[in-house]
Amino acid sequence: MTKTEVRLSGFGGQGLITAGIILAEAAILDGKNAVQSQSYGPEARGGASKAEVIISDGDIDYPKVGEADLFLAMSQQACDKYASSIRAGGVFVVDTDHVQKVPAFTGQIYRVPITKIAVEQAGKDLVANIVALGVIVGLTGLVSREALETAVLDRVPPKTKDLNKKALAAGFAAAEGLLHQGGE
Repeated sequence: MTKTEVRLSGFGGQGLITAGIILAEAAILDGKNAVQSQSYGPEARGGASKAEVIISDGDIDYPKVGEADLFLAMSQQACDKYASSIRAGGVFVVDTDHVQKVPAFTGQIYRVPITKIAVEQAGKDLVANIVALGVIVGLTGLVSREALETAVLDRVPPKTKDLNKKALAAGFAAAEGLLHQGGE
């Protein structure tokens, strides 16, 4: 049985809860089991927040992430708070626009200017969460690209579908560039 535990973290307002829901829905579209949960600090907008997703071919006995196989950090505060819970040998994706200090880690680290890509490729930092999903799926193949695109388009407001498709494509392209050069 294959089971992957994912933690998406950043600050409130970055859309990481939505990203977690979309990732879980994409896994279900791919015929896998998935659970999603979230938490955010009392500050909500601006405070550290996290969304957790567990994706499995089999049953999921416990809905919380213990050690994350894949960890996304989109703010320094969230990185500082949650990075210690990454499994050794896991995948660590860092938004270099918001995270400068990355702790020592014995896995694969990918440093990506996610927010900058969102602004330059899609025109708005609002879709950095969708760029991040494209990067994660492009790097790991955790879910199929088709399922992810379907889940994104099912979840976003109709008038933002083109914007979100652009953001997702930019994330996939960034991942392809990283895979060609390799992470740390």
